[in-house]
Amino acid sequence: MKADKLRQEFLEYFKKNKHEVIASASLIPANDPTVLFTTAGMHPLVPFLMGEKHPCGTRLASVQKCVRTGDIDEVGDTTHHTFFEMLGNWSLGDYDEEQAVKYSWEFIIKKLKLDKNKLAISIFGGNDDVPKDTEAEKYWLELGVSADRIAAISDNFWGPAGATGPCGPDTEIFYWTSSEPVPDKFDEADDRWVEIWNNVFMKYNKTADNKFEELEQKNIDTGMGFERTLAVLNGLDDNYRTDLFWPIIEKIQELSGQKYEDNTKAFRIIADHIRSAVLIIGDECAVTPSNTDQGYIVRRLIRRAIRFANQININDNFTTKLAEVVIDIIKSAYPELDKNKDLIISELDKEENKFKQTLVRGLKILQTQLKARKVIPGQKIKPTIIEEGITPSYLDGEFLFDMYQTYGFPFELAIEEIQEMRKISKIEIQEAKKEFDNKVKKHQDLSRTASAGMFKGGLADDSEMTKKYHTAAHLLLQALRDVLGDHVEQRGSNINDQRARFDFSHDTKLTDEEKTKIEDIVNSQIKAGLEINCDEMSLEEANKQGAIGIFKSKYGEKVKVYNMGNYSKEVCGGPHVSNTSELGIFKIKKEESSSAGVRRIKAILE
Repeated sequence: MKADKLRQEFLEYFKKNKHEVIASASLIPANDPTVLFTTAGMHPLVPFLMGEKHPCGTRLASVQKCVRTGDIDEVGDTTHHTFFEMLGNWSLGDYDEEQAVKYSWEFIIKKLKLDKNKLAISIFGGNDDVPKDTEAEKYWLELGVSADRIAAISDNFWGPAGATGPCGPDTEIFYWTSSEPVPDKFDEADDRWVEIWNNVFMKYNKTADNKFEELEQKNIDTGMGFERTLAVLNGLDDNYRTDLFWPIIEKIQELSGQKYEDNTKAFRIIADHIRSAVLIIGDECAVTPSNTDQGYIVRRLIRRAIRFANQININDNFTTKLAEVVIDIIKSAYPELDKNKDLIISELDKEENKFKQTLVRGLKILQTQLKARKVIPGQKIKPTIIEEGITPSYLDGEFLFDMYQTYGFPFELAIEEIQEMRKISKIEIQEAKKEFDNKVKKHQDLSRTASAGMFKGGLADDSEMTKKYHTAAHLLLQALRDVLGDHVEQRGSNINDQRARFDFSHDTKLTDEEKTKIEDIVNSQIKAGLEINCDEMSLEEANKQGAIGIFKSKYGEKVKVYNMGNYSKEVCGGPHVSNTSELGIFKIKKEESSSAGVRRIKAILE
């Protein structure tokens, strides 16, 4: 089965079962300061999982673009990806756990025709706070799953995202991917069992005193791993051999003159990272390489791909050549890539050239440092120094990590440069590598900590101040259009209870006069005490009424339109205050470039 066919089959199945199909949201989450990217299908739906009414109803389905950054350094195996797609269906207080289980089973067995004898199930095994999910176990048994193929796992429980909030048990579907006989008993620790589907039953609310109370609105949140399922359907044990990746792999083979089988890790990293960079740069809310926030992740992905490309003898510029292949593969699902193709190609080419210059500078700095540290050809270090646990200064793991972080120098490359100047013992290298790895781990832990905050903003941060800043952002967008012109569109936002950060399309730096005008307009609308009302209507009607909004083409057939008096009319999911007079005084604290053609304003309310 081809990738496009699987997307189609999934959405058609749930559409037939009275689910409204909604388009993928942007990879850049709106109004969630706790996470850099959209990390799951449910991420854009957080307000509705919390009880807000969705304009498309209580049954939804989508194919959502996702990026997770915590596992970048683990990419290289058969299943880990930075960018991935999540096929999901949701019940917002509609159908129950039993129906969710039946939907997932029917789709996998009857529509995809996977061998039910190769399936296994995990359920929540219970803990001191919440009992075992015997309901899910019962439903799976009724569907004919053997008890030996059902494993009760104590950590099969999702959430809450923060200290408090919605949470619940989950049940997962696994598929046997090995050519060896399928075991009678399911062992979740055996990695030949690959998880392809996850059903989360959000039926509890964890309180501040660590109690689990039943929710009034019980939700179903599911996700099918697109890349993994596609591999399974095609009898593959390697995601990179599906039509999502294989044309990219073939292009890498052509450019390197090497075979995939001879260096799978490098090929997978290059394919994954360039693919991810293309999707992020080509997003509706385009992010270009930089040294901050999402831009830093893009830069890191591109540079890591270049380093591994060098390992397989790709020395000429290659990122744009792979980007062409990526766009051709996936543009049918995400047409914004074709629209933003020139930007993608331009940014990749610039970053690749810039990185090559950085590597040259890094090499000079490395050589200068080595000379300063008196690395003399043929000089040997006394073994006693190593034995006493002292790492030689020129093999300082922290210094080598800085070279890696700043200039993209892999540890192995730095060692090779040192070896050109003097002999290095295995013990010296081991000691330096140990310190280097410790620094890398600390860096990864920080990344994972940031990623672990996923959904926190949406689930836990519904404070009045956050609502105020979100409301003020609407006024800001209209004021920007009043002062700068109708070409201004929102390109992203990051809002918390301390400030609003708002990205918008505009080529030039704002003058002091323009910033003052924008402030004055926003504050005049606050002072006017505009009532804020919400109307539900078709997207067509919203367009007729002149409602503006970020990525209107990505909304469903029905949308929410928020009116702030007669001043601002915008398609949005909420939340907002009821009157602009609640906001206080609006002040622009900073205006700067975010990326090519995108400016950024940081503002506060006093």
